[in-house]
Amino acid sequence: MPRVRELEVFRMTLPYGRRPETVLVKITDYGGMVGWGEAVDPGEAGPLERALPALVGLDWEHPSELGDNPGGAAGDMACWDLWGRMNGVPLAHALGGSRTSLIATVRLTADRSLESMVARVNRHVCAGYGHVTLDVHPGWDVEPLRAVRAAYPGLAIAVDGRGAYTEIAQLEALDAYGVVAIERPFKDLLTSADLQDRVSAAVAVEVSSVAEFDEAVSVKAGRALLLRPAKIGSLTAVRRAHDRAVEAGWDIVCAGGLGAGLARAATVAVASLPGCSLPSDVAEPPRSAQVVLPPVGASGGVVAVPLTQPGLGHNVDEDRVRRLARETFRV
Repeated sequence: MPRVRELEVFRMTLPYGRRPETVLVKITDYGGMVGWGEAVDPGEAGPLERALPALVGLDWEHPSELGDNPGGAAGDMACWDLWGRMNGVPLAHALGGSRTSLIATVRLTADRSLESMVARVNRHVCAGYGHVTLDVHPGWDVEPLRAVRAAYPGLAIAVDGRGAYTEIAQLEALDAYGVVAIERPFKDLLTSADLQDRVSAAVAVEVSSVAEFDEAVSVKAGRALLLRPAKIGSLTAVRRAHDRAVEAGWDIVCAGGLGAGLARAATVAVASLPGCSLPSDVAEPPRSAQVVLPPVGASGGVVAVPLTQPGLGHNVDEDRVRRLARETFRV
């Protein structure tokens, strides 16, 4: 029976891009076994510091018993990692995953010119990617999509509106270019449902709870779920959302946060579930910025699911964690 003897929290600023922040949690049980978790939302750091101590001394047989884990997403992930390591079970198998590898998409933000965008797509296609996701917003949507489609008629393309749209017509025009999915077009479910009635592409909605997904299904807000484990909070709830999507006949796009690699490793495990039918967004952060060994990443547009090691399937470079940490605390 796992029982946490000690936990340590690391607030980190990562050395890439706009220097995003992340929070890592290390838990140690009374037998000396260790589990790691990550919260990619820096706003969770304060609540973590107040809630995580509730894990110390708590008896449990399986992470699913913890319900709304007092340690939040990072504590929940650490408990699953600890349980997997204690029982010799990879996280993918513990969640019910069956895939040994994943087809990955690569996400491309808006560029300074159409030529530059097409050149970036070309680099990824040459690296083996068969699917790309273009970030779009009003004023940067039809033209870049037209340019990429003209250069690569057979490439699978999704677009991500990040909730920036208010008019259906703006996104309806993208359907003519054979996009696989239109992700997060609006901030409300009813407008997404109206769009789904008008386009052949699957509208993919992102939710923060199983209840919110049930609402999306009830109003027919789309045909695909953008499943982001870090946003839902617990891997048990993530598995429930997956199962509900399968029951509803929805496709699933699995996406990870940025962070230091641990959240991505958990996302890869979730993406190995049978209902995660669309290419997964698990190719970032950069390998050089990660603290996990081996780094999480794609090779030739494919991500291997780690099945030879228990838990998250990756070792943590603790020396590097301590070097990058700007704050730590221990209970």
